[in-house]
Amino acid sequence: MPDPRFFLHSSPRSLADLASLSQAGLGDQAGAAILSGVAPLGQAGSADVSFLTGRRHLQTLLETGAGACFVSPEFATATPEGCHALITSFPQAAWAMVADSFYQPLRHDPSAPAIHPEAEIEPGVEVGQGVVVGAGARIGSGSRLAPGSVIGPGVCLGRDCRIGPRVVIGFALIGDGVAISAGAVIGEAGFGAAAGPRGVVDIPQLGRVILQDNVTVGANSCIDRGAFDDTTVGENTKIDNLVHIAHNTRIGRNCVMAAFVGISGSVTVGDGVSFGGKAGIADHVTIGSGASVGAGAGIIKNVPAGEVWSGYPGRPVREWLKETAWVARATRRKG
Repeated sequence: MPDPRFFLHSSPRSLADLASLSQAGLGDQAGAAILSGVAPLGQAGSADVSFLTGRRHLQTLLETGAGACFVSPEFATATPEGCHALITSFPQAAWAMVADSFYQPLRHDPSAPAIHPEAEIEPGVEVGQGVVVGAGARIGSGSRLAPGSVIGPGVCLGRDCRIGPRVVIGFALIGDGVAISAGAVIGEAGFGAAAGPRGVVDIPQLGRVILQDNVTVGANSCIDRGAFDDTTVGENTKIDNLVHIAHNTRIGRNCVMAAFVGISGSVTVGDGVSFGGKAGIADHVTIGSGASVGAGAGIIKNVPAGEVWSGYPGRPVREWLKETAWVARATRRKG
């Protein structure tokens, strides 16, 4: 369930109401069934609505505990007992509409003071000019907030943190000793979109960002909150300027990332991994502990622990160097 510190949860609604809202058909006559939330297939409970995007997730549908599921017409009879089918040609877009109706992100109250009276700020916090702190935010002693920084509602910021100018933090839990440089954005919505009947629609991002103790984030870097699960960065990981970490990514401890690294959604990175500048990682890839990714590399498949990969597409560095040398020799021979 989305964290109530960051999302307002609306009242339960009947299945018939949700079908009407999303313009989906009901596969049975159970329109009076009551649903109270949304979740992915593998995590959904009897009060949740989920969705099926294609045949490759059919087994997960058969095992789901969801109370209802948006499915395309070809899977109208595939939902298991206890899971009501909501039939639509756009299952994910319909689910997004329902998710928006159940959960609304908490935003700053425009009528409240810049430092909201319901924020909890421990003694010894330095607050610069123009800082905004939302309702329910908690900031630990010894932390410094530079001018123009924005701490969103419900955000927890540990002790002895250094928050640079114009930093924006929302939907996040931040440990002790974290340093975030100027212009960084933590917790904005991850990139999720789906085709709908009137074009592409945004998929609500209902997760959080968790930065563990002593993480460093460089200037103008962005770490997106999860789609439903959390985006996490482990203890003592060091992130350079202009790095992007997408939703649901899990970064281990003591990792280092040079500038312009881009990590796609749902990537898993072990402990002690290093990334050279401008390395790019495709979604759902796993990088094993102790691995190194060379500058400019494009990684599209799993990297085993302890290995050094480079090139595009990424491969073990010795293999890449041999291929590069062979191409160079072949070019010279033809010349």
